[in-house]
Amino acid sequence: MTDTVTVPRGLAGVVVTDTTIGHVRGLEGFYHYRQYSAIDLAGRRTLEDVWALLIDGSLPSDPAALPAEVAPLRHLPDAVAAALPAIAAAASAVDPMGGLRAALAVAGLAAGARPLYDTSAAERRVQAMRLCAMTPTLLAALYRLRLGLEPVAPRDDLPHAANYLYVITGREPSDVHARAIEQYLIATVDHGFNASTFTARVIASTGADLYACIGGALGALSGPLHGGAPSRALDTLDAIGSVDRADDWLRARILSGERIMGFGHPIYRTEDPRSRLLRGIARQLGGDLVDFAVSVEARVLALLAELKPGRELHTNVEYYAGVVMELCGLPREMFTPTFAVSRVIGWCANVLEQAEDSKIIRPDSRYVGEVPPQPVP
Repeated sequence: MTDTVTVPRGLAGVVVTDTTIGHVRGLEGFYHYRQYSAIDLAGRRTLEDVWALLIDGSLPSDPAALPAEVAPLRHLPDAVAAALPAIAAAASAVDPMGGLRAALAVAGLAAGARPLYDTSAAERRVQAMRLCAMTPTLLAALYRLRLGLEPVAPRDDLPHAANYLYVITGREPSDVHARAIEQYLIATVDHGFNASTFTARVIASTGADLYACIGGALGALSGPLHGGAPSRALDTLDAIGSVDRADDWLRARILSGERIMGFGHPIYRTEDPRSRLLRGIARQLGGDLVDFAVSVEARVLALLAELKPGRELHTNVEYYAGVVMELCGLPREMFTPTFAVSRVIGWCANVLEQAEDSKIIRPDSRYVGEVPPQPVP
């Protein structure tokens, strides 16, 4: 029988399930978490409020409830903490996400994580809250151990974003830096059925345990075409060096077909709303780096319009994300892991939703090889 099903490359536009968590409307430059604009939430609410919205389905009536719940969950079990030095020694600074995947695997074993298929909704929520809460502690501990420093114990009195900066640097951050990182984390908690979220849901559809689902999502996020670009966007600014070199440097790369990191998005055909938010945050922080980034952005967009007419290429979230994280004191090797600090909440929300559906995600493929059966030589 001839296969007549048309499958778009990358499954673009293919709807695989229903969700109440959120959606991206790329032609409008808009995305939302449940019924609220994600950008409005980043401007007006805390990360803990948005965490409750995604996991429990509504904004909390008591804003203190979720912070009180998650603060003690940031502390690592003894078995997990004992394994971190060996993981840090084996993990490369080039791939800090690999260390997190290994650490979460150990955490899952220590927690006795059972398949989603065999657990209740209440049990799954408990697992998800603990996993999300401990992720920043794991990332910071692995980072410090790689530098030969002792891990910093999390503080129960700090909000989640401020605590993340604290456990990395050992210093309590300023309110300005803590809020800037919090707004970044809110803006990146979830973003439709991107590669990592889809990966997490595919694994969840098999009934596997929560830690396996998040480990798979982390593997997808580690790819430079998904979550690995914030530091690369800053590397581009470093390579350009000064505004007067920008046109020559950029023109050569664009004409040779190289991708300019921090520009273009598979969904948005207008400005990425996350980029607009982060540009505003960067300008509030101020400084030479921000001025340089704004100038280079203008030149990139002008040259893309000149050399790639008709292509809808705009600044994406990674460009100013790197600027904001750099100004707030985060090391570049931790930019993509910081993305994971927020996205793990969205992944868990999606996994919990998928666990309520007993249908395994099992798409088909189109065979295009030599016609079988042929004689075996």
